[in-house]
Amino acid sequence: MNYQYDYTVKDVSDAYDGAVGILWEVLMGEHIHIGGEKETQRLAEKLGVKDSYLLDICSALGGPARYLAKNFNTTVLGVDITKTMLEKATARTLEEGLQNKIEFRMGNALDLPVSSNTMDIVWGQDAWCYVTDKLRLIQEAVRVCKLGGKIGFTDWILGSTPLSKEEADFLYEFMIFPNLQTVNGYKELLEENNCEVLEVENLQEDFTSHLRFYYEKVQELKDTIIQEFGEELYQIAEKGVKAWKDAAEKGKVTRGLWIAKKL
Repeated sequence: MNYQYDYTVKDVSDAYDGAVGILWEVLMGEHIHIGGEKETQRLAEKLGVKDSYLLDICSALGGPARYLAKNFNTTVLGVDITKTMLEKATARTLEEGLQNKIEFRMGNALDLPVSSNTMDIVWGQDAWCYVTDKLRLIQEAVRVCKLGGKIGFTDWILGSTPLSKEEADFLYEFMIFPNLQTVNGYKELLEENNCEVLEVENLQEDFTSHLRFYYEKVQELKDTIIQEFGEELYQIAEKGVKAWKDAAEKGKVTRGLWIAKKL
């Protein structure tokens, strides 16, 4: 069942403006997605991003943008709604001297501050799960993509085994997810919006493995987390990451990859 919750873009922005954004960077690094640079490299190779103009929807700290600019000569436009994320992304980009290759704009994924038919590649990594309206999100991604351009993204999604309402209540609240798609759900949204789907992957095993790693890391960093953020946040983080790990191990949640071409 695809549960729906009333978490808004403001809820997500407020969380990532504070300790949540810092904590996820501690666990995942500045890419703030499963697999870090390795997964950015993998998606970039699949999409053929070299020398392209790429839009990163929900660009956060800009880790992937800087990686793509340095390693693939990609020109990147990052859009994010969180002020702190944008400020940090801009500062780090300036520090690395990449301001001529990367631009960041504040904006909502459901109303992108980007002209139609301008992007060679539309990109996302493990962040579209925060967006309230997945149909509108895909429509916006397609709108700004050039004809023949590609849309490629990864995201946290529902697995093949159903979640109970009680499980969903906790998992969604911990991550501030308004809803989650499925492997076939995203595929259908792309196909219904003038895209040819080129590749779909269910990354269940890799997702589960990484959540086990993050759970172990939370425990290893217990003293640091308590010192920096307090006992309460540590308890929330430990319980939440464990719940996601357990759900992944049971096939109730997973992560997927989609690559499509705009027709």
